[in-house]
This record gives sequence, C-alpha cells and structure tokens, in this order.
Amino acid sequence: MKLFDVYPLYNVTPVSAKGVEVIDDKGEKYLDFYGGHAVISIGHSHPHYVNRLKNQLDNIGFYSNSIQNPLQAELANKLGVLSDCDDYNLFLCNSGAEANENALKMASFQTGKSKVIAFNNAFHGRTSAAVATTDNIKINAPINLQQKVTFLAFEDFDGLEAALKTGEYCAVILEAIQGVGGLDEPSSKFYQFIEAKCKENNVLVIADEVQSGFGRSGKFFGFQHHGIKPDIISIAKGMGNGFPVGGILIHQSLKASYGMLGTTFGGNHLACAATMAVLEVLENENLIENANELGCYFYGKTKEIMAIKKVKGRGLMLGLEFDFEVADLRKKLIYKQHVFTGGSANKKLLRFLPALNITKNHIDVFFDALKAELK
Repeated sequence: MKLFDVYPLYNVTPVSAKGVEVIDDKGEKYLDFYGGHAVISIGHSHPHYVNRLKNQLDNIGFYSNSIQNPLQAELANKLGVLSDCDDYNLFLCNSGAEANENALKMASFQTGKSKVIAFNNAFHGRTSAAVATTDNIKINAPINLQQKVTFLAFEDFDGLEAALKTGEYCAVILEAIQGVGGLDEPSSKFYQFIEAKCKENNVLVIADEVQSGFGRSGKFFGFQHHGIKPDIISIAKGMGNGFPVGGILIHQSLKASYGMLGTTFGGNHLACAATMAVLEVLENENLIENANELGCYFYGKTKEIMAIKKVKGRGLMLGLEFDFEVADLRKKLIYKQHVFTGGSANKKLLRFLPALNITKNHIDVFFDALKAELK
C-alpha cells in the first residue's frame, strides 16, 4: 500500500526537535519559524511538556467520556482563569475543524436556523460545515456545498446588516486574524458591529481562534484586541503543542443537554495533560508577553529590508508581503538557510509562526537569512 498523494512535500525528513531547532535524518539542523502551521506553541520537546505526558501515560492514557475525568475539570478551570473567559464552558474535541463543526452545530441548535455568514479568504477546516465556511472552492466537494454559507468582505457593514435582517442565519464565524487566508483581520469597529448586529438578530458570533489563540497574537485570544465577547470560541493548534486536541468555549448563557455534542477521543487523559502543560508553560514563562514584545521587535526589523512591501499580523502570528510570489524564496530559505517558514493563499506572503518562547536573537537570525536570499 502507498500513501494517498495529497501533500506536496519538501525534501526534508525531521527525526528530532528541541526548542526552535529541528534535526533531519542527515544530521542537518533547521530553525523552525513555522511550527507546523502554528502548532508548536512552547517549543519542540519542552521538558515540562514531555514530563507531563510521560507521567500521565504511566498512569492512564485514555478512557472514553462515559467516566469521570478530573483532568478535564482542572483544564477548564485553568483555561478559564488564564484566558479571562471564566464565564464560558469547555467542550473538548480533537482538531480545529472538529471544533468549528461543533461551534456551528451549537449555533444551529440554539437558533433553529441553518445559514452561516463567513468572510472572504476564510479558512475554518476541511470537514463538512467547516469546509463550507472556508473560502476555497477547490477543497469543497459537492456534498459540502449543500451547506448554506454567505461570504462577505471584511468591513462590509451594509452587506452584513442586510443579511442578518433576513432572519435566516444562525452564526457569523470569523478568524480574528486570518491564517491560511494571509493575515488579514477586521477592524475593531467592524468586529464590534458584528457583535451588536448579531445580538439584535439572535445570531451567534463564533470566534475561530484555532490559529490565533493560546497567546499567539500577544493576547490569549485574538478577539481580545477588539473589545468584544463571542458566543463561542474555537481552539486547537497551539493548544496541545503537537498533541491532537481541540475544543470550543461556549458562553454559559448557552445551555447543554445530554447527547447534544459528543466525541470518542476528545478530552482524553493525554490530551488534557498536553494542554495543561502548555498552559503552565505559557503562564510560568510569560510567553504571551514575550509574543507581544517580540512582535514589536519583528516589526522594527522589517524596516531594514526594502523588498518588504507590507507587514501583517500581531504578536508572533506575522506575515511579510512582497511584490513577487514567495514559493521559491521559501525553498531557498529551507535548503540554503535551513529555515522553515510558511505560505498562504496570498502567494506573495511569507508567514512567520514560531514557538512563543523564541528570542530576539532567533528573529535576528531569521532576518539575516532573509537578507541573504533577497540579494
């Protein structure tokens, strides 16, 4: 049997990793400024993370959600305090796509409606409703297109208000900072307009924090830059530092009932241990503050390179836009400079998504590598 060939692969085979460094099967070292799509939040093989998982595995790694798992309650409490979202309830699942599926399902249960508003260049996952709210027709199969989704542009105040007035929508879903779409974000004025109009029309606001959450933007959640309070918040990626885990924070005004949501693997003992380790490291090492500080430092460094036409993003969720497509530049950075970076739907944008415990020295190394390949 062969693998189903759906991924274009770089010719690099990592076999070990620590901190921001990845080592391949030939012993070559690479600096990881992409974190596997913003997943590595506290660094590869962080000792506290490794010990937390090892110790948990020595006791119990998995049982289903038919029994008591005190780790889930411990996690919910810790997450509520650190994120300043203690007036939400937590449902745990396995991925960002599953989180958004459950968020959309909750909105539909709550309102009795089925249509959704999403935004141009959005990416919310690859499963049924999540991919339908993703603005990429190439990854939407006909079965996904049965979903009822209206795509709008950021700042389309009139279009949003007109759609919501029809009374047909259950949710507005948006990323505080778009990931795959290319680091675009709505203004605070537009975000607050969304919140106000959704309340007027009994529509739920879903904040997709799958990539921007867990401190990456310089606040715990990206929406917190805009002074609003979503009804549902979806989380994943940096939440588990590589362990498959996701979830949704559901405002306590939305009530649960048995069977409403469910999952086999979600919230298992190892997933909880991984997420607790991430939260503990974020807190103990002040990594959210570090992300904010280094984001400012990164912006300052961009002034040294005239080829950069625009800088996008916040914290350590950043993008550099050029007047050329960056695919070849990314290859040169990998093969010649041994630096991992990311791309996006915007072919002229280079994404920078490192672990939140990098240093100014790491950013200096990145910009030296970039300068060398832009000569």
